[in-house]
Amino acid sequence: MTTSTQQATWRGFASDNYAGVHPEILDAIVRANAGHQVAYGDDDITSALNDAIKDHFGPVAEVFPVFNGTGANVVALQAMTRRWEAVVCAATAHVNVDEGGAPEHGAGLKLWTIPTPDGKLTPELIDTQAWGFGDVHRAQPGAVTITQSTELGTVYTVDEIRAITDHAHRLGMRVHLDGARLANAAVALGTDLRTFTTDAGVDAISFGGTKNGAMLSEAVVILDPVAAPGVDYLRKSSMQLASKMRFISAQLLALLTDDLWRRNATHANAMAHELASRVAAIPGVTIARPSQANAVFAILPADVTARLQERFRFYTWDQTTGEVRWMCSWDTTTEDVDAFAAAIAEEMSATH
Repeated sequence: MTTSTQQATWRGFASDNYAGVHPEILDAIVRANAGHQVAYGDDDITSALNDAIKDHFGPVAEVFPVFNGTGANVVALQAMTRRWEAVVCAATAHVNVDEGGAPEHGAGLKLWTIPTPDGKLTPELIDTQAWGFGDVHRAQPGAVTITQSTELGTVYTVDEIRAITDHAHRLGMRVHLDGARLANAAVALGTDLRTFTTDAGVDAISFGGTKNGAMLSEAVVILDPVAAPGVDYLRKSSMQLASKMRFISAQLLALLTDDLWRRNATHANAMAHELASRVAAIPGVTIARPSQANAVFAILPADVTARLQERFRFYTWDQTTGEVRWMCSWDTTTEDVDAFAAAIAEEMSATH
């Protein structure tokens, strides 16, 4: 029987959502618990968060905390599209494959999906679905959504994002960025948060905190109010308006204070790079994709994967190729990497 102590101390590489809450964020929640505050976002902490968001993303940026990443994406994309419009995205996009149809069910959005080799869209790829403007028989392309870092662990460069926003804007489309791992992308690029978002022409982002050490904290950040109006109303009608919002805001504010967001993401990325380096040296293991942020994709024999999954939690990404995904987080340790790499080497030796 598994004891409560064992449950509290086991380690895995399935998702950065599996990690606990960073102590500085727990402290921020405790501090937020003092006294009474006005509900639904009219509190001092959310006001301070809005100031911090402006510091990081620019003077016109506005923040709207929500419960989860799916909610952030659905609210943002609703604000950026009209009822007859569709959203262009990569076929691997989280909004397409991992949100249970929420954009379609909750927002009534048509998704025009595009296969990509690396999870990244380009102006040329966007054009394969951004057509038929004025054709009443086709859902009108109204917005593009990209993910940074992508579901395949890749990172858009600043120039790549600028090329997409310039192209989309010329077509009359808005650009949303799903930033569940925005901090990891910034660290990978060696930039601040504004350089590849506001300054690159992005209109709105979903700003992720949960994968970067928070307990329960995501936000819609509007960078161009003209391109995404009505978020305050849509957040309520989408059931994403928290009454005790100060506790969500406190987590994001803690991340944006003293560079905690950068410290956490730097560590997670470094652990992923270390894991990729260690595993690449094991005979028979193939690193399937560049490890640019905090994800490692590898190809293993099916029997090795099955045995490893009895010892460590992680996901199979593609059953047909044997590709698996390993995620590192703010609390992944070098000892975790050592133990996992040793287990992979042991299981590969058993196979051969």
